[in-house]
Amino acid sequence: MLFYWLNLIGIFFFTISGSLAARDKKHYHDYFGVFFTGFLTAIGGGTLRDMMLGAFPISWLSDRNILLSILFAFAFTLLFKTYIVKLRRTLFLFDTVGVGIYTIIGVQKSLEHGVNPFAAVILGLITAVFGGVIRDTLINEIPLIFAREIYATACIAGAVLFTTLLYAQVDTNVAATISMSTIITIRILAVKYKLALPKFDTGTSDN
Repeated sequence: MLFYWLNLIGIFFFTISGSLAARDKKHYHDYFGVFFTGFLTAIGGGTLRDMMLGAFPISWLSDRNILLSILFAFAFTLLFKTYIVKLRRTLFLFDTVGVGIYTIIGVQKSLEHGVNPFAAVILGLITAVFGGVIRDTLINEIPLIFAREIYATACIAGAVLFTTLLYAQVDTNVAATISMSTIITIRILAVKYKLALPKFDTGTSDN
């Protein structure tokens, strides 16, 4: 039950993240454009995960609460957009919480379908970042997963921690809470202190 509600919360946050990102683009002032971007941000990663797992029907096609969560999040964004956009780094905060939740949801569902822990970590990463990739592509931005800042690495760290805690027979809910908090903390610290992985050096210099 905890994971079910976490999934709805993650969808809520990702819908807001996608809607706010679209709203910041002049050519996305249309309500449908904003909603569609938020919708794809919310369901993109989970849809790809379910297709790879062969988990049919896709979760949002069989559970109306997912669509209701998306609609509620969109309405929330419209009603309180004046206040939300004034908050510093609002998009970052919504995206960070969504990423933390979605990573663990993806790992847990993958393990439930008999996937080995290593593959479950990858599917957790896909669940967390693919919606954001779609969002950034739609609004003509470089996806965060390709940026230098720590993003996917935080998801992998949290996913590995979650599977390790489960292997150590830590209570699932406790393991999920610790792992999600770890992902969110790593992301916040990485942005605050401008932490990044080393840049790939091709050995050539730009002219």
